[in-house]
Amino acid sequence: MKRLIIDATREKVILGLISNRNIYTGRYINSKKNYDKLVILINKFLLKHKTNLDKINRIYVNRGPGSYVGIRNSLSIVKAIYLSKKIDYFSYSYFDFKEKTKIEDQPNILKNLRKLPSLCNKFKVKKNLIKPIYLS
Repeated sequence: MKRLIIDATREKVILGLISNRNIYTGRYINSKKNYDKLVILINKFLLKHKTNLDKINRIYVNRGPGSYVGIRNSLSIVKAIYLSKKIDYFSYSYFDFKEKTKIEDQPNILKNLRKLPSLCNKFKVKKNLIKPIYLS
């Protein structure tokens, strides 16, 4: 099972790929240029790790809080992938995990992306549902 993680809410776009026992990550500057080419970044990231969207079983996308443009673009891309490839996605927020983690520790969850799918299961993050959290 291969799982793709997309987080464009902060100063860096973070992509993660969990494949069996391996985890691969990519970090890209979060800029207008990268927002415009987020699909290209995802495809290049997948190709670099010898896979493609047809081999992805699930996608995890951060819905915020964070950058409005980053959230909007990443959620739109994931929804389009779902519609075209029928790949289920989970739209998570660090607030989904706050019951068991301190708010100040939540960004550290990204240091171990392997735990993200189990956290989504544990905290019953709903599948194929988007409720963005934008910073105002």
